[in-house]
Amino acid sequence: QVQLVESGGGLVQAGGSLRLSCAASGRAFSSYAMGWFRQAPGKEREFVGAISVSGGFTLYADSVKGRFRISRDNAKNTGYLQMDYLKPEDTAVYSCAAGASTWPRVRYDYWGQGTQVTVSS
Repeated sequence: QVQLVESGGGLVQAGGSLRLSCAASGRAFSSYAMGWFRQAPGKEREFVGAISVSGGFTLYADSVKGRFRISRDNAKNTGYLQMDYLKPEDTAVYSCAAGASTWPRVRYDYWGQGTQVTVSS
């Protein structure tokens, strides 16, 4: 069992940066791939990106490629989403998820509650 808690959301101006964290409880975190998702009001949940168990592989949605970067520190049981050059359309609730994987396939069994990111124009 893994519990995930996101932090680091907030209000930022367009062009700015934020770094989200995903703190995991339980020793199994280092055995799971991790992903980030977002959901804007009135829209379906959208995949943002994912990182493999070791951190050696990453995937990104085209909408964030080159602006966002996912990393993880297994020793700290924490994953990160660095978001640069933010745009108003990045406004959403961001959630992290984790699960077993055969990269790049990940079965997201564990989800955090999400953190709000608002980008003003």
